[in-house]
Amino acid sequence: MSPSLQLVAPSCLLFLSLPLLLRAADYTVGDGPWDTGTNYAAWADNHAFVAGDVLVFQYVKSQHNVFEVTEGTYRSCDTAAGVLKGYTTGFDRIELTEARSYWFICDYPGHCVGGMKLAVNVSDGGSAGRGDAGPPPSVPMPPPGSAAAASPPGSCRSWAAWALTLSVFVVVNYM
Repeated sequence: MSPSLQLVAPSCLLFLSLPLLLRAADYTVGDGPWDTGTNYAAWADNHAFVAGDVLVFQYVKSQHNVFEVTEGTYRSCDTAAGVLKGYTTGFDRIELTEARSYWFICDYPGHCVGGMKLAVNVSDGGSAGRGDAGPPPSVPMPPPGSAAAASPPGSCRSWAAWALTLSVFVVVNYM
């Protein structure tokens, strides 16, 4: 095999794998267990959710649950009406299938009014989507001005950008 083909083949494979690398993300809600001690509004404000992302709720199923609800039920914490879906496994994976607002609460007595509720706004993944708006899930933001601030370690986006750059370089120089 000629030297140029030895470089082109891997570059093409990298280029073709980019959609897999840029796929939706899984987010552990609150970066820990679904409980009454987490500020879910602050947590959600630090993430840019796009259609296809998955929220993972982890909790003790005898102590908590997750209900997807309407905005009115989210605000009132009254589940007499407005419950869209209920989850009770203790490890619930909920895909955010479309660009819209989603509201979740725990229906155990006192939990929702105590702050155990989550509202997320989901974009379609276009220019208003994730982009480089923040770090991938569960990666703390490095201090401003540090070398790591450009891209978090293990970031799929940074790896994908590197692969795309390499592919373009190889195609331009060896074709």
